[in-house]
Amino acid sequence: MSAMPNRPNLPSQASLFDAEPAVEPATMPETPASDPSQPDASAAAEASAPAQPGADSPQLPLPAFLSQPPEPAAAAPRTGKARPPLWARVLGKLIDPWLKLDIEPNEADQFQRFDDGRPVCYVLEDYGLSNALILERACREAGLPSPLQPMAGDPLGRRRAYVALSRRHANALGLLPGPEHKTHSGSLARLLEAHRRDPALDVQLVPVSIFVGQAPNRSSGWFSVLFSENWTLVGRFRRLLALLLNGRDTLVQFAPPVALRGIVGEDLPPERTVRKLSRVLRTHFRRVREVVVGPDLSTRRMLVDKVLAADSVREAIADQARRDKSKPEAAWQKAHAMAYEIAADYSHPMVRSLSFMLTPVWNRIYRGVLVHHLDKFKQAAPGYEVVYVPTHRSHMDYLLLSYLLYTHGVVPPHIFAGINLNLPVVGTILRKGGAFFARRSFKGNALYSAVFREYMAQLVAGGYSIEYFIEGGRSRTGRLLQPKVGSLAMTVRAYLRQPSRPVLFQPVYIGYEKLMEGRSYLDELSGKPKEKESIWQLLMGIPKVLRSNFGQVVVNFGEPIKLGDVLDAHAGWDGKPVPEDEKPAWLSETIDALAQNIQVNVNRAADVNPINLLALALLSTPQHAMGEADLLAQIALSQTLLREVPYSDYVTVTPHTPAQIVAHGEEIGTLLRTAHPLGDVLSVGDENAVLLSYFRNNVLHLFTASSWIAVCFLNNRRMSRAQLQRLGRSLYPFLQAELFLPWDEDGFAARIDRTIEVLVREGLLQQVGEDDGGILQRNAGQTDEVFRLRALGHSLQQAFERYYIAISVLVKNGSGTLSAGELESLCQLAAQRLSLLYANTAPEFFDKSLFRGFIQKLRELKLVWADGNGKLAFDERLNGWAKDARVVLGRELRHTIEKVSPDSTRTTGEIPAIAGETATGKDGTGS
Repeated sequence: MSAMPNRPNLPSQASLFDAEPAVEPATMPETPASDPSQPDASAAAEASAPAQPGADSPQLPLPAFLSQPPEPAAAAPRTGKARPPLWARVLGKLIDPWLKLDIEPNEADQFQRFDDGRPVCYVLEDYGLSNALILERACREAGLPSPLQPMAGDPLGRRRAYVALSRRHANALGLLPGPEHKTHSGSLARLLEAHRRDPALDVQLVPVSIFVGQAPNRSSGWFSVLFSENWTLVGRFRRLLALLLNGRDTLVQFAPPVALRGIVGEDLPPERTVRKLSRVLRTHFRRVREVVVGPDLSTRRMLVDKVLAADSVREAIADQARRDKSKPEAAWQKAHAMAYEIAADYSHPMVRSLSFMLTPVWNRIYRGVLVHHLDKFKQAAPGYEVVYVPTHRSHMDYLLLSYLLYTHGVVPPHIFAGINLNLPVVGTILRKGGAFFARRSFKGNALYSAVFREYMAQLVAGGYSIEYFIEGGRSRTGRLLQPKVGSLAMTVRAYLRQPSRPVLFQPVYIGYEKLMEGRSYLDELSGKPKEKESIWQLLMGIPKVLRSNFGQVVVNFGEPIKLGDVLDAHAGWDGKPVPEDEKPAWLSETIDALAQNIQVNVNRAADVNPINLLALALLSTPQHAMGEADLLAQIALSQTLLREVPYSDYVTVTPHTPAQIVAHGEEIGTLLRTAHPLGDVLSVGDENAVLLSYFRNNVLHLFTASSWIAVCFLNNRRMSRAQLQRLGRSLYPFLQAELFLPWDEDGFAARIDRTIEVLVREGLLQQVGEDDGGILQRNAGQTDEVFRLRALGHSLQQAFERYYIAISVLVKNGSGTLSAGELESLCQLAAQRLSLLYANTAPEFFDKSLFRGFIQKLRELKLVWADGNGKLAFDERLNGWAKDARVVLGRELRHTIEKVSPDSTRTTGEIPAIAGETATGKDGTGS
């Protein structure tokens, strides 16, 4: 994968002046700036250092042109229209070998609006000779009027066609200048005054952002990283080094033009007009810089000071002193140590160093890292506090996501990580890359809880992007885990406390073809305890990892979720701040709904890779083997269903043919080929079969409707369409809760209808009657079509078996006999025994959390309820469920389940723990 970024495109339309800023800052002196473009006035070409988000600068609504970037396209060279002065041509020749410009927007027709006959004046963030020369070259390549030639009539009186907002110098030590140097541009004031004098004058103002060395590539050296673009003010020498080292990675972004005639037409006082124009332009440049470079991050010390100064933390410190009977200073020191243990220490040089260091690693161990739908996210993100909520399947998740965001021109987020990752050296690197650490449990530690919650609140209020895993720990089964809402609750409470910037949750699906942790997952699922991470374990594992081929990785950005929309739908919030100690009645329901929406949107952005398709096919057979022709046909059937009955617009499917998929599986060691005169057989070993169940579970939800139909025909040759619909509707709430499906019951029924049409067309089913919606039947005997139908239904059949186990245990023990916890444990015992009898290779088959979810859904639907003694009671409606199970499950399997279902009256002593129970970490922490 290339390390060169696909940088954020400049927005495409509307005006800077969508709204008048509500806050008027104090008037600053209007000091005209001298002409900086002459060789004898070569100003320092430093980057501007705008206010930290959340500081006292005016909070302006995001201009529309910053929120709707165009789709990228290949840029074509353009021919300039005017020759610059001789001195500029000479200096330009000198720096040309060191410059390579990436100009945005990169569509030729986007520049037509810049040159419609009206005069064009460019506006830069800062004065500087290097900025002037880069702007001149960018305009020449884009076919735009030269900035170093005067506009018609020279309304600026400077023989130039560009202005800058400020002349701000860094001294030799790089220190900020005093406030007396921060001025509105005198040139802007003169330009506006010229419009008042001449009603025919209509100049187009084009903001231009310049970034030198935004993202060094993998061949860049350490010095290239140190001198890449950031928020720090720099002097002439540092800017010269930046051009020499990073000039070939220079980004120039042109904003859509703004007609100054319309601004003057607002008839504001001259002084207020120039202040407004300067302020909005500064906000524009700050926001573009935030997107390209990242926010101007406060130091770790400053953020810790804000946390410790918060009222909630000061109260917790006082309470801690009272409990310990110690001095307040000692409790403060304890809180201070906790805050430093938690806080990230973000470092731009470290992030840039990790970027080009990781590129050869990814290229060595992966065959590629693909990213989809990132442009949609970049269109939605400006103006929002972004919270990334990805799947958590590997320790590579946070490294890959941060790397991809950085190399695509988006600032990496602060990452909520478990304290177990705060290892020597590694922890420091992760902390400087944006990780902040949380202990595994806050229980019984009120001071730590207060400090951590306040730290999260400061991140949200400050506009920092955040990343956490709402599943808690890494999934050991490949399914999405039920969300743990602690981190979500802290984010929502922080926003409600100080709703200064809207929050956007961005679901991210990360799909692997092979996991680095596959061996350890297999051990844990077999009953071994999770090993504690250590620096030596990490170092010893590096050589093996670098020698391995882990296939391809796909990162899909799902549909974003705006917190404001969720609050509107589920809460009675009036938009006013909610104090920390107040808990509205609607808060818990809103957070739960948000968590479910996130998981649903993660699943709606799934990627179907070759290993997923191989796992779906091969794990449906008792020996995990298929003839090559049968395997190719089954893969083709899965691809047809994904294409003909799409799950969502965000799902991506491998473009490879079935034959290419088989070849790829052999290449990365997933498939074994056994030659035979009657046709080769492809298989997976028993150990690989357990690991393959992980990849089957990644995409199980995409085949819910087709698997349901197939299961119904495993033990029935004929069924009416109406019966398929009825049974599907009754079962759907349980599937929806387990697999985070996006439809209601009517939507699922419609999906069943569409899938039936595909199966009929493919010859797997036949429609033989028109009564009652039609009678469907499968072929008799053991035909290829029956074989393919059985393979399609196998993966979902295990879910129905679990459901029947729970009902069988409940009915066998009687109403009012078992508590929910006792029922979970007995179900797990029955499922484990059934797995041993049938050599089931799906570890999640006896996962207690899945039984817990099913029992909870039974309670929600009022099919069972807790009596006065806390035991589960039920009525005759469960008998109807048992009858429906006969349609889906075969007689022999039903008999076996009923036989192995334990009777609590015969189970003496404490119910034993089950080996292989899924291990999960605490909320928000990667384990």
